[in-house]
Formats: sequence, structure tokens, C-alpha cells
Amino acid sequence: TEMAAENSQESAGTSRAAYPEKAIQLIVPYGAGGDTDTNARVLSKYLSEELGQPVVVSNVTGASGVVGSQQVLEAAPDGYTVLFNHPTMLMNSLLGLTDISYSDFENAGIACLDDANVFVVSADSPYETLDDIITDAQNRPGQLRFATSIGSFTHLQILAFQQKTGTEITSADLGDMAAYVTALLGNQIEIIGCQYGLVKDYIESGKFRCVGVLSEERNPLIPDVPTFKEQGIDLALSKFFFFAFPKGTPEDIVNVFSSAIEEVCRNENYIREANEVLVTPTYMDPEIAVAYIAENEKFYKENLEGINP
Repeated sequence: TEMAAENSQESAGTSRAAYPEKAIQLIVPYGAGGDTDTNARVLSKYLSEELGQPVVVSNVTGASGVVGSQQVLEAAPDGYTVLFNHPTMLMNSLLGLTDISYSDFENAGIACLDDANVFVVSADSPYETLDDIITDAQNRPGQLRFATSIGSFTHLQILAFQQKTGTEITSADLGDMAAYVTALLGNQIEIIGCQYGLVKDYIESGKFRCVGVLSEERNPLIPDVPTFKEQGIDLALSKFFFFAFPKGTPEDIVNVFSSAIEEVCRNENYIREANEVLVTPTYMDPEIAVAYIAENEKFYKENLEGINP
């Protein structure tokens, strides 16, 4: 792979053979320990090998990802500051929490998809299936609490779930994953939506129970978990992770970085590490990535119509 990187730089002409000449800062606009941070750190390790310069993760938190995104937007378009983000950016924009959109950046491509987004309840919860949740939510409108962070991907999940099932569930704005877990362990909330990998230990130790996965088909990494669709709810949401540079970053620089992402996604070691945290390496080049994100945005708009945050 090192040779491939060298060849692609040589064939691209001397102008871009120089990039990168120093460390690249990878901005993760969320805190350490969440799925975005985990994915970024695994990817950065392999990208550093591929690019021959360190790719250093920097957590810039605040306003559900807006602060970090803004920082990249305002950075020099020289290829040394790159954003790692996911659908929360679209949510923030659709809910009017920010006017920053994915189209304000130079997209460098999608690296992986997370098709292991699940609804999880406490093991001593009466809910065995999504149907149990729906029935209780219909009997007690607004009484069930779902842990989320307003404007986040899990917020989209619960809004879309209510839209599809005609239920009213309270979104408890708890901020981060650690708080969700604590609240569920303490029975302060009824349901959390999250990435399976983040609660895998709690599920395996019997503290939590998984009631459904939001993938189109059963995820081969968690084959025992039924999909929402199997349970009669027409809802599937894939969380995609993309890299983006400030507007005006030269196309040749974006292409060097994007080619490195493609190489990493083919790397057996990366694939194994990603699968361990229930993520599926899936490379999409900048053009395909932008079209894919636009398609998702359209779907979100349809699901969020008439819903107040």
C-alpha cells in the first residue's frame, strides 16, 4: 500500500507529490469515547501509514458538532485540517440549529457505514420487542423517555420512529453516550438508541437487551438482532462517516487524501478492526459521497416534516 500511495502521487505530477509534508489535524466535533471518536482513531492510524505523515485526532466539542465543524470551515484550505463527521451535521441544519451544511465543504469521501444502530432497554425492562414499546407509548403518551442529544443522529431515530408509529415519546437530552448508559443502568429512562458496539459489553453481560436494529437487513455482525422492518416498522437508518476539507482546498490535495481513504478501506487489518466495533468499511469517492449524503438529507426532511425539535 505504501508503494501504491507513492505511485499515485508520482503519476499525479510534482505539484501534489509534496502533500502531505507535515501532520494533518483530524477534527472530531464530538467528545472522546463515542463512536465517531472511536472510528476516527482507528481510521487515523491507517491513514497515517498510507499518507506517510501523522493524522492526529483532535476532539473539538460543543453544540452537537457545530463548534468543530465551524473550526474546519474557517481553517486554511491547505489540506492540513480535515473534519470527520456524520448525519448529525444534516440534523443540525434541518432543525435550524446551524446554517452549516455538508455542501459548504470539499468532501473527501465516505469511509465507513454503521448499520448496527439499535434500540436498547434495560434487561429488567418489560419490553421484549418494539411492539411492546409502541403499545406502552400509545397507552402512556409522553411518559416513555428516550435518551438522546438534541440534533443528533439518535434524535433523528426517535423522531422518525414516532412519525412511523404514531407514538409520542419524550426525547431526554442527556448529551453523551456515557450519560445514556448511566441513565439506563439507573432506570431513569426507558430506551436508548446507540451504536451496538458501544453497549456490546452491557448486552453480553446481561444488563441490557437489544430490541431492534435499524438496518435494511439483519446485520451479519449481529445476526440475532431483528430489524425494525422485520417487526413491521418501515424504518432503516444507516450512519455514514465522511471526511471534509474547508471550501477551496485544492482538488489534487483532496484526491490524495481520498485515495488514501480508499486504500485504508481495502486494508484487511482495518476491516477487522472496524468490524470489531460493528462498523462496515465502505469507501465512496467525493462525488458519490456527496450524492449519497444528499439522498439521505432528502429522506431526513421527509421524516422530520412537521416535527418540532
